[in-house]
Amino acid sequence: MIFAAFPIHETENAVLAHSVMAGSRAFKKGHIVTASDIELLRDAGIERIYVAKLEPGDVSENEAAAALNQALGGHHTRCADAFTGRANLHANADGLVLINAAMINAINKLDEGLTIATLAPYETVTTSQMLATVKIIPFAVRRSTLAKAIALAKTPAVEVAPFKLKQADLILTDLAGSKPSLLKKAERVIAARIADFNMELCGVQVCDHTEAAVERALAHAPDTSQLTLVLGASATVDRADIVPAAIMAAGGTLHHFGMPVDPGNLLLTAELRGRHVLGLPGCARSPKLNGADWVIARLAAGIMVRSEDIQNMGVGGLLKEIPSRPQPRNKNTKAMKTKPRRIAAIILAAGRSTRMGEENKLTAEVGLKPMIAHVTDAALSAHIDEIILVTGHEEEKVLKALGGRPLTHTHNPDYAEGLSTSIKAGIKAAITCSPPVDAALILLGDMPLINADIINQLIEAHAPDDDRLIIVPSVKGKRGNPVLWDASFFPELQALSGDMGAKHLIAENVGLVVEVEIESEAPLIDIDTKDALATVSPNLQKD
Repeated sequence: MIFAAFPIHETENAVLAHSVMAGSRAFKKGHIVTASDIELLRDAGIERIYVAKLEPGDVSENEAAAALNQALGGHHTRCADAFTGRANLHANADGLVLINAAMINAINKLDEGLTIATLAPYETVTTSQMLATVKIIPFAVRRSTLAKAIALAKTPAVEVAPFKLKQADLILTDLAGSKPSLLKKAERVIAARIADFNMELCGVQVCDHTEAAVERALAHAPDTSQLTLVLGASATVDRADIVPAAIMAAGGTLHHFGMPVDPGNLLLTAELRGRHVLGLPGCARSPKLNGADWVIARLAAGIMVRSEDIQNMGVGGLLKEIPSRPQPRNKNTKAMKTKPRRIAAIILAAGRSTRMGEENKLTAEVGLKPMIAHVTDAALSAHIDEIILVTGHEEEKVLKALGGRPLTHTHNPDYAEGLSTSIKAGIKAAITCSPPVDAALILLGDMPLINADIINQLIEAHAPDDDRLIIVPSVKGKRGNPVLWDASFFPELQALSGDMGAKHLIAENVGLVVEVEIESEAPLIDIDTKDALATVSPNLQKD
């Protein structure tokens, strides 16, 4: 191919390299110049144009792109017509795209003008989705170069493995005191997760978190199930733990435990009577992408998952800190994206402070500012997205003490009925936040030693993917306040009654509670009396 600027009388049958205007007529890049075109160009005063002249042994861009694209495509793919030197390859089924990376790399190294771009190997695809694109950069390539590329693609470089498995069953284990609502949530998330691979749940069993109970559940899996998923109430931490031991006792074979993907480290693969069995990591309770999705997708497409395959997932397997990442694709939606967590701080400032006498402790000067201002300023300085102040007794005095600090204010007219009414008022306000919040930190207005560092430590410990849903500060083994609650607990918090707060919810959900050790005594110190106020004031004066 000869590429140059030629006098227009030498350009007949050449390929126009750049778009050009001749009066009101526009000639686009790639246009084949005709004799009449030359007359129009001459009349417009154009003397030279850049063109490409094909020589013997050259193949035009569209012909080359179509031929190479046809050679690349394998099972369940469809080639689109070539245009402007580009030809795309599409999926003809829902499934996983299989890419021969070595072959693609070898073809791309043949010539700089011949390029192939593909999706990542094993990406979930839907029917008609683009899998690869061939682009011939110049207007022609040598036939010998094209022949080498087609020879390299003698076995398909791009194909789709359709989803084959249709039904799976789920075993959920239960510990004493576990919330039924969390079990139902886990079932919904798992059902949605496998639906992205064209599977549905054909049975769900809930059993005790014991080896014998799990073994019985495995024996009662539906006959139609092709994949058994086991989600334990407590994470599997060893091959001898409850879930793998139950699989072995039932006559199954353990294939691999653990994977270099985060989240998803604690995945177990096994087989029982010809059926795949997966022990799911705790992060499978969240709809966010985790390592289990990669394994389920391959199994659903009929692809064997060996220990070596799992061990090779480490490169690219750091998912937790990535703000967006391709997800299992629902045929009706685009790939989902993870989003940063949004945290609300609910400051309870409705109490009557009867033990302080006539003075409202929240408006009393502590150090250099009102007590309520200390807690509020700590929240303002921390990684908090929404601050909700709940007032009740002497509402106007409390608001005046805060001097117009930026926050959302909600009034609790039932404050005299107990602490639960203020929590409920705060949660009600948190639910209406837009965008929605993922958790709420409940702060007591009479704890002026709480600072932004303590609040941030609690926020950092919140990890729904790892079942870290209730975050409690601890000082030398003694629990204190504030407490951070995952949004999944908002319905239970709204159902509280009396003056005891939410302590019973913590006791009922021990498996979801995380204690964060705090160096200072601040989480244990609230101010109820004038003596306590006098003791804490010097510390705040120093600050």
